[in-house]
Amino acid sequence: MTPRPTEAPEPARHGALRRDAERNRDRIVRAAQELFAERGIAVGFNEVAHRAGVGVGTVYRRFTDKEELIHAALEKPLAELAQVAQRAGEAGRAWDGLELLLGSITELLVDNLGLRDVALGGGAWRLARPTVERVAEVMRHLLDRARAEGDLRDGVAGDDVTMILWLVTDLAQHSVQVRPGLYRRYLQVLLDGLRATPDGTPLVEKPTEQQVLAICRRWAGAPL
Repeated sequence: MTPRPTEAPEPARHGALRRDAERNRDRIVRAAQELFAERGIAVGFNEVAHRAGVGVGTVYRRFTDKEELIHAALEKPLAELAQVAQRAGEAGRAWDGLELLLGSITELLVDNLGLRDVALGGGAWRLARPTVERVAEVMRHLLDRARAEGDLRDGVAGDDVTMILWLVTDLAQHSVQVRPGLYRRYLQVLLDGLRATPDGTPLVEKPTEQQVLAICRRWAGAPL
């Protein structure tokens, strides 16, 4: 029987539903990308739904659990992390590779707190494990090479690098409103501490006393 003019054929209705579902999913992923980058992966489905402009039930229909949403939102930045490791591993001198790797990773993690959470083992570890293991493999290789080339001080290990990344990226969050980019100064200080013989690379300009005080108060959660 020919459909009445007011009736859409069944395939068209199904197609429209699929397009709506795809649009909703894209909106949810974009909202999660923004929120995870701003605040880390502790953000809940309610907040994601609000940012996306959909009901929380829609989020649950599109994503069965939090890890699935994290995976969709962090797929691209995790790929960028892997690409950085690839470039660093190809450096002619290991120390140059280490500087590239640590500098680039720090920038990625400063810009995306959700990526920092998963990359440094702070949550949803299974999702980032292949990428993190690849980065760790490149890091170990570079450390071994740098040690053999005489550029790395004795006793430095991969875990030291993880702690440096936590320290510097945490400082970045507390200093961004006072002095954006200041974390690069302390990354350089810590990198120099890894060298067998520091080369005296000029540091980023030091903060003023007022900036140091403001950053310390933010870090401590004290009234500004």
